[in-house]
Amino acid sequence: MAEYVKTIKLHIHTDDAGRLLFKEMTDCYADACNYISKYVFDNGFILNFMKLQEKLYSDIRDSFGLKSQFTISALKTVTARYKTVKEQLFQHPYKYQDESGKWCYITKTLEWITKPVVFKRPQADLVRNRDYSFVNDSNTISVNTLKKRVKVTFDKPECFDHYFDGTWSFGTAKLVCLNNEWYLHIPATKEYDDTFSKDKPSHVVGIDRGLRFLMTTYDEKGNTGFYSGKEILKKRTSFLKVRAELQSKGTKSAKRKLKAISGRENRWMTDVNHRLSKTLVKRYGRNTLFVIEDLTDVSFDDKNLNTWNKAQNCELRSWAFYQLEQFLSYKVKETDSFVLKVDASYTSQRCPKCGRIHKLNRHHDIHEYICDACGYHSNDDRIGAMNLYELGTMYVSGDTNPRFGSRKID
Repeated sequence: MAEYVKTIKLHIHTDDAGRLLFKEMTDCYADACNYISKYVFDNGFILNFMKLQEKLYSDIRDSFGLKSQFTISALKTVTARYKTVKEQLFQHPYKYQDESGKWCYITKTLEWITKPVVFKRPQADLVRNRDYSFVNDSNTISVNTLKKRVKVTFDKPECFDHYFDGTWSFGTAKLVCLNNEWYLHIPATKEYDDTFSKDKPSHVVGIDRGLRFLMTTYDEKGNTGFYSGKEILKKRTSFLKVRAELQSKGTKSAKRKLKAISGRENRWMTDVNHRLSKTLVKRYGRNTLFVIEDLTDVSFDDKNLNTWNKAQNCELRSWAFYQLEQFLSYKVKETDSFVLKVDASYTSQRCPKCGRIHKLNRHHDIHEYICDACGYHSNDDRIGAMNLYELGTMYVSGDTNPRFGSRKID
């Protein structure tokens, strides 16, 4: 058994007095987090919770007036944020070319950051059944503050009903403010059977991700699905132009506008990836094997992108490949399906009919793959999806690490 975690965002309602109490609490919480963050930064990045608690617990309570549990939560919030930053730095090493032109990598550590992590957004972590609790199974929540508990109501759309059926457990919530509205972000956890029966999957689906087509899919029945990215690229280009204009101005109002636009673009792109992943899961149903390329070590360096213009390079580097992968990975858990990540090598260079691997068979200018051995030709994105599907069938047949490359021709 494994755990399936989703975050539900409840829009809560209270009076002016309640909002003032929330504002006071979240401001103090943010100040305490910044105090802890500076201590961590100035003292060799101590991330051991017990050591930080021993050093800072009394000072935080005396200086910021936080209650015992809020103080503990603030310490955990800061250590968790630094551990996230540490992991992000590790995943994005410093890359440079030596004198011979060879690409070299240096692993980044927390010592690479030049200033403490800053907590700006009003928020506070609330422990379940201590700092917040549901009142008599109604649409009312009791929330703890620095002075007293506040009862609030919340919106519960129909799509949230199943989270309250008793099969989900709720964890530590985050109280946040967005556009003067208050929300509780609550992690909901449910156990599920994570055993995927690869012997007889209902479907095997290869998924090629790209820019011209957001996704191209190919399944065991030979069905191909194209999900156009034309409108997406058009909208992202408009965002890029607006950002460039605002950055050139450099005024305070322009910077505020930049921040608002960034949030709007991120929310829009997140919604796109949510809908794409939901469409796939709904279309193929239970016990499906989805096969995607493992892009962990794939990067778009200048050597590979020297024929692209600046705007196109930005699109490649900023495209949310990983977010789509993450959304699909957690959505399939509800349908007993599985996402298999495979080696990306040669999936766009291999003929799915005769197995020939030849780089020049892919014609980027006309978006086609034409095999010089057997003559098979098709859309180049479709070729990628077909090869990913074949890797999926190899996995089902018992190959735990399916990959291509044995018949490479330069």
